[in-house]
Amino acid sequence: MTRPIRILIGKPGLDGHDRGAKVVAAALRDRGMEVVYTGLHRTPEQIVDAVEQEDVQVLGLSILSGSHMVLLPQIRELLDARALGHVFLIAGGIIPEEDAEVLLEKGWNMIFGPGTPTSEIADVIEAAMVEKND
Repeated sequence: MTRPIRILIGKPGLDGHDRGAKVVAAALRDRGMEVVYTGLHRTPEQIVDAVEQEDVQVLGLSILSGSHMVLLPQIRELLDARALGHVFLIAGGIIPEEDAEVLLEKGWNMIFGPGTPTSEIADVIEAAMVEKND
């Protein structure tokens, strides 16, 4: 029996809107993934601590506050500094396409926009984990 995919869903910064994160977390759980949700208002350090403590394979962040170009690169740097660069990184929310391209160049694996079907998010995660295990 293979281990279920473990994913941490987080809400960095001062963004207080978590409905989307909770919907995604529920959908991924329904697909058989183990989901840890950090709750609102987490610092980059708290998120990276949770990634390390929970031994997750995937980190998914929801961000609607406009601070994605500060927080997401900072989280990537903290992960790399702790030898957690292998974690598959996804983010979603209000992230302009130009910013998404920069974030992908800085090591994020996938950026999802508003209205992305949860099945698409799950498909991307599952495909990435299959590819990592090949």
